[in-house]
Amino acid sequence: MTCEVMEAGHGLRYGRPMPANTLPHPPVGALIREWRQRRRLSQLDLACEADISTRHLSCVENGRSSPSREMLMHLAEQLDVPLRERNRLLTAAGFAPIYRERSLDDPALAAAQEAVHLVLRAHEPYPALAIDRHWTMLAHNRTVPLLLADVDAKLLEPPVNVLTLSLHPRGLGSRILNLAQWRDHLFTRLQRQIAASADPALSELLQQLQALPFDASRSEGTSIDPSGVAMPMRLQTEHGVLSFISTTTVFGTPVDITLSELALETFFPADSRTAEVLRHLDDQRVGAAA
Repeated sequence: MTCEVMEAGHGLRYGRPMPANTLPHPPVGALIREWRQRRRLSQLDLACEADISTRHLSCVENGRSSPSREMLMHLAEQLDVPLRERNRLLTAAGFAPIYRERSLDDPALAAAQEAVHLVLRAHEPYPALAIDRHWTMLAHNRTVPLLLADVDAKLLEPPVNVLTLSLHPRGLGSRILNLAQWRDHLFTRLQRQIAASADPALSELLQQLQALPFDASRSEGTSIDPSGVAMPMRLQTEHGVLSFISTTTVFGTPVDITLSELALETFFPADSRTAEVLRHLDDQRVGAAA
């Protein structure tokens, strides 16, 4: 998905979805086997979970039996296959895709767009942003730019990749005090996402991030504090050190590919001083706008 990043207070504008992959599909049985192996399930495991015979599953995977659309979607559900890849399974089996991919400015997704708008605005004065499956920033609230002072302008040219922005030495990487911790945390999240989605673009992104210059000796907190409740990000700013913990929100039971791949990253102050600074900055912004 391409996008134009907009502040939530001024509306959200989204580009059109990228065209679907037109490369030839492997046989549907081979795709099912790949997802089963990716989920570390034996044929017996999956057959039991799907309430079908192991023999029938084996015939499907080997191409000796063609699954019905209902059986295909049942297996995809048991394997937790992403909606985008479920369309690929359907196409490989000769069926029409059933999950649509629309831009968030599509009238059919107006309620979802409004929900994103409300969450981002309601989270102020704390930072919050919306990202797609490749960690491209789609929208943000008014607090986010306050944390991006001194970031290289080229890193802020759309499309803005949030992970690159966080770890690049000309981004926030030079100002995150516990960069070793935060870097490992982000890599772990990305690796889990790769395992769940099998998205080659995410694998390429991980390689690019791992290649960024990194000096572990300049980072505090090289080990995780077991007494903590969440991984903080400690950011050096012109207002002093600000400390954040983050949460991720996704749409429940989406049937649209765009919504299934949309996430809201919200940051909360990890200490009272950070909360006080952000409230003060927000009061200054509101006063200047009055």
